[in-house]
Amino acid sequence: MGKRALVFGASGVTGWSFVNEILHDYPEKSVWDGVVAMTNRPLKQEDSLWPADQRLQIVSGVDLLKGSQQDLEAALKEKVKDVGKVTHVYYLAYKASTDMLQELEDAVNMFKRSTIAMNNLSPALEFVVLQTGAKMYGCHLLDNHPTDYIHVPLSEDQPRLKQPYHDILFYHPQLDWIAEYAQDKRWSWCDTRPDIIIGFVPNQNFYSLATVLGIFLALYASVEGKDAACPFPGSSKSWTAKSNDSCSDMIARQSLHLSLHLPAEMKGQGFNVADAKAPETWRSKWPLLCAYFGLKGTGPPEEDGKDALEIRKYINAHLDAWKKLESRYGLKKGVADSDLTFQGFEYFLMTQFDFDRQYDMTRTYSTPKDKPFTEERSVMEAWGVVFDRMREGKLIPSDARADTPIAG
Repeated sequence: MGKRALVFGASGVTGWSFVNEILHDYPEKSVWDGVVAMTNRPLKQEDSLWPADQRLQIVSGVDLLKGSQQDLEAALKEKVKDVGKVTHVYYLAYKASTDMLQELEDAVNMFKRSTIAMNNLSPALEFVVLQTGAKMYGCHLLDNHPTDYIHVPLSEDQPRLKQPYHDILFYHPQLDWIAEYAQDKRWSWCDTRPDIIIGFVPNQNFYSLATVLGIFLALYASVEGKDAACPFPGSSKSWTAKSNDSCSDMIARQSLHLSLHLPAEMKGQGFNVADAKAPETWRSKWPLLCAYFGLKGTGPPEEDGKDALEIRKYINAHLDAWKKLESRYGLKKGVADSDLTFQGFEYFLMTQFDFDRQYDMTRTYSTPKDKPFTEERSVMEAWGVVFDRMREGKLIPSDARADTPIAG
């Protein structure tokens, strides 16, 4: 009998790729009998860009925080087909909030309730994956990120953040809880740790750098014209900072690989997930991203004594031009200035992440010893696929650029 997956947060930037990779038979045919895509907001199959496949079930509207534990389990039992046959759970759900304490409480409770529910509902359960991230290493602390006890390359065996930062990161109580809860369970688990996630989202997302950059570069090419120079919209320090991008396809593949092959003695370990073993910089990536849209990527304007280019300001200043693109190419409306996006987060990522934070990928690329993960992806194998999907999903123009500038 094949495996059956359930993906919490399936319409998110990583969850989408988990479902997509399973439906495209990764790692090989006959592994997966089915996949349940759990989404908060309704999502039609035809809008998802997932293949039409009888193995797919999309389940929307199950609130992981609503009602009692028994209420949640009753809802899952009612809505999820063959819930008792689910073998693998991939927890990628996230409820964004500007209230840090509320976000922490929600994140911990959502994970606890969903994991307990699946443990109780599926005697076939074999594995649970919890996605955490680079905040485990304090990257989100920017100038306050530790360099004495956490240092590059960032490896999974480095210590946790010290106080006062330890208690305000919800990954810690999530991990502490599952380590205790799963201790005597028949199933295994691990956590995976991407840095900035590069991925496609059909239903919009609070944070999606690739979506914002795709819209910005398509707009810039239309307004400024083909072959225009496009300066990097960040600082000189962030231009040269080393990091490992984590495209959602590779996160999915590495996580699926671990969940199918992790040795019993490695139960509960953390794994860095990324596109390749070696890091990149915006200096190496930006010209390639711009070239996809027919532009010439150049360094940050401040190197030439000019004002920095800000993505959100540029988009807002040229919304009329974007609306013309929507009309000309039949694009989905309202995506460029959507309230579902945390506007301005791209400035934070492009300017303030200005320090080396590259990963040590040894553990992921050596597990298990007899069948380690080996695939790596180049910059455009990761980003280019996302831009291609944005074109197919009517988020950016189908030709990705305009031969003649659009006024406005």
